[in-house]
Amino acid sequence: MAQTPSNMIALNTNAPDFWLFDTNSEKMYGLNDLKGRKGTVIMFICNHCPFVIHINSELVNIANTYLKKEIGFIAISSNDAVKYPQDGPEKMKIHAKNEQYPFPYLYDESQNVAKAYKAACTPDLYVFDSHLKLTYRGQLDDSRPGNAVLVTGNDLRNALDCLLENKENLKPQKPSIGCNIKWK
Repeated sequence: MAQTPSNMIALNTNAPDFWLFDTNSEKMYGLNDLKGRKGTVIMFICNHCPFVIHINSELVNIANTYLKKEIGFIAISSNDAVKYPQDGPEKMKIHAKNEQYPFPYLYDESQNVAKAYKAACTPDLYVFDSHLKLTYRGQLDDSRPGNAVLVTGNDLRNALDCLLENKENLKPQKPSIGCNIKWK
């Protein structure tokens, strides 16, 4: 199992805009259509990565909690669906339903959005404030498949709480570790 770290882009970076197909609603959306009033979490994930599978239920729990607090959640899959058909749009829709994703699951067929965000792995998590400025990038928490650390979502939860409370996030921001994005 490959262990690729996320790129730790500079805080305060503007969120790159996009226009992508949502496999759940089968409609096209841009960032401004989906952003939250108080902040937005953008997650690069996929269906088959063991690192994503390991944290899926906690991503759903966190989204269900913070959507009520006006934080938007957007999941994007940028994997090459020709080489990895299990990550194609039809399977994404089924996966999102099975996992009960309360957020859109967008397909980045061109991989241009992943490149714009400098996403490297799945999962790769980004938190943006209400002005779409980056406040957090990195891991959900210290849990990984097989390391016996409980999945809590503490790092992402802390970042979201700091954002909502307008407090500086003083915890170290650690890169996510996961499968590399499957580039064309």
